[in-house]
Amino acid sequence: MVSKIYGPQTIRPQQVEQIGLPISAPQTSRQSDVKTEFQRILEQKTGAVEFSGHATKRLEQRGIELDAADMERLAKAVDRAGSKGARESLVLLNGMAFVVSVSNRTVITAIDMENMKENVITNIDSAVLA
Repeated sequence: MVSKIYGPQTIRPQQVEQIGLPISAPQTSRQSDVKTEFQRILEQKTGAVEFSGHATKRLEQRGIELDAADMERLAKAVDRAGSKGARESLVLLNGMAFVVSVSNRTVITAIDMENMKENVITNIDSAVLA
């Protein structure tokens, strides 16, 4: 049996109802956590070494200044410590000492030669001469 269509006919789609789902989901704290985690990993891979608030305060109090070459040597020292499995390392650089969290690539504290005398440095598992 063959149906024939005679003349112009209008085809109308059935009406579609939205079922209440939002068009775009709001950004959650999980998404911002992922971004923060991504930034941390990116900084690790690019070799950047950060300074904790405590370390920054010590640098200012003790008048310690680091140039780009010092920062590069510090980053390479952290890389070497990490390659040996170190977690918390003492990095000796230009008469200064830095206690560094290797896994976080963060300087925890900074000590100049004058303040190193008669000090005991604890909670480290390695030392690097940079």
